Amino acid sequence: MNKSSIQRFSLATLALSLAACGAFGPDRNPPVMPAPEHYSAAPVTASQPAALPMADGVAQTLEIGATPVPEWWQAYQSEALNALVAEGLENNQSLAAAQHTLQAAREALRSQIGDSLYPTVDVGFSPTRERTLIPLLTQQTFIENVFAAQIQASYTFDFFGAAILADRALAGQVQQQAFQLEATRRALATNIVVATINAASLQEQLNATTQLVALGEQRAQQMAARFELGSASRDDMLSAEQDAANAAATLPTLRQQLLAVRHAQAVLLGRTPDQAPQPLALSELHLPANVPLAVPTTLLHQRPDILAAEAAVRLTADEAGAATASMFPSLTLSAAYGRGGFDWSSFTSPAGVIWSVGATLTQPLFHGGALVARKHQYESTNEAAVAQYRQTVLSAFQNVADTLVSLEEDANLLNQTQRAANAAHEMSSNTEARYQLGALPFYATLTAGQQYQSAHVQFVRARAARLADTAALFDAMGNPPEDYEGNSLHETVAGKSTGDAAKP
Repeated sequence: MNKSSIQRFSLATLALSLAACGAFGPDRNPPVMPAPEHYSAAPVTASQPAALPMADGVAQTLEIGATPVPEWWQAYQSEALNALVAEGLENNQSLAAAQHTLQAAREALRSQIGDSLYPTVDVGFSPTRERTLIPLLTQQTFIENVFAAQIQASYTFDFFGAAILADRALAGQVQQQAFQLEATRRALATNIVVATINAASLQEQLNATTQLVALGEQRAQQMAARFELGSASRDDMLSAEQDAANAAATLPTLRQQLLAVRHAQAVLLGRTPDQAPQPLALSELHLPANVPLAVPTTLLHQRPDILAAEAAVRLTADEAGAATASMFPSLTLSAAYGRGGFDWSSFTSPAGVIWSVGATLTQPLFHGGALVARKHQYESTNEAAVAQYRQTVLSAFQNVADTLVSLEEDANLLNQTQRAANAAHEMSSNTEARYQLGALPFYATLTAGQQYQSAHVQFVRARAARLADTAALFDAMGNPPEDYEGNSLHETVAGKSTGDAAKP
């Protein structure tokens, strides 16, 4: 059989294997999910675009159907924040572990493709020295040298696609891990942004609470002095003392929360906790005015967690197909050529040529039910992957719905806390002016100052929540995936290199 005949036979075998792939295993396509018209039970207006309530001078716009922003954190207009996210994406160890895990999966795919889709060729050289005992001869003991060198080749024809299905399943695992890596990367960026916002918020809350505590201590001292002079009751003095103590009791918790957030932020950046960055000023972070909002049908093709679940459906279907195909016959051809002899002269002479050609046709008959059980195992695994895909999609819809509701209510809450803070600030200013005119005692200014600082803390919390929930919505939108290579092993066996085909 000449070279062209071998190539034609191999291509025919490959075509048969590829055709057989579709005959085994469950449906590789993910189940069709309902496409809701809107995410939330309280729908966002379906206009293009939809505006959320105005708050803190900004009315966020939801650009329905707009393309997600890959580096969305830049919309906060903070170079310091951009630098922190870049540092985290470069140095975070969990992300690095996920990257190396993906690379290991790629190499495993290359290895399996090389073992299953191509012939194996091995070269062996085996010199030995032997002592042989033959009792019936006069000279019973013989010592001899044996030299043998061979080139051995074998190839298994995958008529029913078992190997191709197994390779495609492993390629699906690589693709799944690639999507999981993207999900890890996006989650890392979101966590860094949220940690930065929380650190800024807690630092500002701590500053305001420290002032509130100082005013409370002054007011308690004033009440104690008035009680000594008889101008205040004992109840008023004790009430002021209690208020001061309650306010001071909030400081340890705030300090602990701030340090915990900064420590977590440092680890996200790949630093030790003692190297945590200083909190940014909350005013350095500008609320993004425009946020893309994918329609539900588009979201299915953007979120990496959904894409990873879809890859799991396909790879488990291929595993079930491979388990089924392995129950059918396989043909292995083998050949060997080399030389052998008892000395170098016979080894190198024409008489030393050794060769063999063989074929092995294998049809599994009885394996104690193992093959059938394995088929059922992978079919059940596929059913679990289908259910998990449905749950992942539903959870994604819920995630977006909850975030949209949070953003709308964040704006409403921010409006009210800003209103309360403005009123408290105006009251504090008026009280201070009346004290300067002698119309009010000094302790009244302390009380008004406490009320303003308390209102300011609530405003800071509401402002930070709106910033953080915006980051959550950016993350919930996902990102359109790149054109991942290696999605189809048909390209691999048709001529692409295994290295290129294994890079999702």
